[in-house]
This record gives sequence, structure tokens and C-alpha cells, in this order.
Amino acid sequence: MIYSMTGYASATGELNGFTWIWDLRSVNARGLDIRLRLPDGLDGVEDQLRKSLKQNVARGNISVTLRVSHPEDDGQYAVNPERLAQAISHLSSISAEAEMRGLPVAQVSAADIAQLRGVIEVRAANADSRAPLIVALKEQIPSLVDAFKASRLEEGRSLATILSGQVDTVETLVEKAEGLLDARSQAQADGLRDAMARIIDATEGADPDRIAQELALIAVKTDVREELDRLKAHVIAARSHLNAGEPAGRKLDFLMQEFNREANTLCSKAQFNELTSVGLDLKHVIDQMREQVQNVE
Repeated sequence: MIYSMTGYASATGELNGFTWIWDLRSVNARGLDIRLRLPDGLDGVEDQLRKSLKQNVARGNISVTLRVSHPEDDGQYAVNPERLAQAISHLSSISAEAEMRGLPVAQVSAADIAQLRGVIEVRAANADSRAPLIVALKEQIPSLVDAFKASRLEEGRSLATILSGQVDTVETLVEKAEGLLDARSQAQADGLRDAMARIIDATEGADPDRIAQELALIAVKTDVREELDRLKAHVIAARSHLNAGEPAGRKLDFLMQEFNREANTLCSKAQFNELTSVGLDLKHVIDQMREQVQNVE
């Protein structure tokens, strides 16, 4: 069972004139990056939401937006004096430092300052009326996160189906490569005999035994049985990770590198058209697998 890093969930609610909409979505990322956009004045909601996500999600770029509205607040905006003072102070400091370093500073308009977060806010209801809202939002977080996980699991099932089929293809290609080894050995033996005969004919006083030893050494260096054995071991490991009950994205990503390494070595040592063709097919499938694995949690 694997989870995708791509997922989506939404939820709505209504209480005492308040209405709200949750929007939670994620895409793939190297680690866990949680970005929340929640209205001010909802004490404790952000902390609980962040904690719940960290407990349930291992990787992904997650963005959560919560929109809350109340009929009495519609169209009523107010300046937050403290946020305004902070914004102006920070902008002044930045401008002074930039000018001191000889950097050009664009003129900042009042509209630019007004767009900074928290400077202008919707007039909120009083704290007493927000308290039940906060409780309702907190109570909704578990079901929201569960729906989000279910979405990632559903996507993960699709990924697992695709990856399992690709692993099966790799296994089939490895078996095909093994089936070509006898024909390859015969072709190599014929080639070695022809090469040895030409060398003996063209070289006076050459030691046939020495030549045979050198040519045999070439055959040893082109042996691919070890690469095929490792590919079979990687197939077993991949299936184990796909069926694991824990996040396996990083392990699968590393395994794809190992798959690719063995396929590259197989191609470089093949020296047999049919085996080279199988090696190239392996590389193609492995590249497809790597693309899919990038979305696995």
C-alpha cells in the first residue's frame, strides 16, 4: 500500500451565521512543506491543523486555505494600526539599507502597503462569537485530513498498479536476457575462434595458448550474469516496497538509480545485438518507473 504525494480535499461548514470553506491540496516534493493560509483570530486552529498533517503525511508540498465569512462582516474593512506601523517600519529599514549599498529602490505606494498581509483586514466578530467557530473548525480537522489521506491513497493505488506492471515488465525482460546468454556465448565462442585463427595466421611465432588466455579474459569481462542477478534482486525489493505499510518513495527512488545502473552496465557489456536490444528496453521501462516514483510519498 503506497500513497501518492498528489491529493485534494475540501470541506464546508456553517455555524451561528459563519460559513467556511476548506481547500487542501498537495503535489510532490522532496520533503514535507506545509503552507497554511488561514484568517486571523482563529487561535489554535493552525497549530492543530499543522500537527495533524505532520502526523498523517510524510512528504509533499501541502497548501491549505480556509475562507471564513459572516454576513455582518461583508464589505466592512479596517486598518490594523499595529500591522501598518510594522510594515512601514520594515519598508523604511529595507529602503535605507538598500540605498546605503547603492541599490536602486522603487517607490512604494500606499496601495502596495495596503496589500501586505494583515494591514487591512475584514472586521472580525468579537472573541466570544468566534469561540464556537474555533471549536467547530478544530472538530472538522480530523475528517478533513482523513479525506485528504483517502485521496492520496486512491492516487497511490493507481500508482501502485502502474509500477507493479512496470516491475513485471522488468522481470520479463531480465528473463529474456537470461534466455539469450547461451546464444550469446555461442556467438562469442565463434567470434573468438575466428579472431584467434586470424591472429595466429597473421603473427609468426605467436603463442596460441597465450592468445587463447587473452581472448578468454575478454569473455570474462563481458559476463553479465551478475548484473542480471542484481536486477532480479531489485525486482524483489521493488515489490516489497510497493506492498510496505509505510512511506516508500525515497527507497523506491534510490532503487530506480540501482535499476538504471545495472541496465547501463548490461548495455555496455552486451556485445550481442539481441541482448543490447533487451538492455535498451530495460532502460526505457526504468525511465518510466522513475517518473512515476517521483509522485510516491
